[in-house]
Amino acid sequence: AKMANMGGSRHTIVLLQETGNMSSRTFSDFESISEAMNGICQLYETRLKGLNPGMRNITYDITDLYSFIENLGDLSCLVFNPQLQAYEPRNRQWVKDRVFAHLKQMAQ
Repeated sequence: AKMANMGGSRHTIVLLQETGNMSSRTFSDFESISEAMNGICQLYETRLKGLNPGMRNITYDITDLYSFIENLGDLSCLVFNPQLQAYEPRNRQWVKDRVFAHLKQMAQ
């Protein structure tokens, strides 16, 4: 495992449960918080494409993404803290705040 803290990027593990069913649990790991937020947005975009197979360009706003996050069975992140040499848990609200910041950056 690469634990080098390059340029402030923090290894992030996204723990996701799509429905109330435990078997829908997955986890993904990313090199940084920003990549993890991008991964969550991509998951949502994939979902939208599945629901709207005829549409070429799918647009959504932050409230749509928030409701997707809210309706997941469970969502949390573990973010590596290099000072502690340990992973710190982050909740759904933290994810919503980070996703918002991430989308604002992308829009600039």
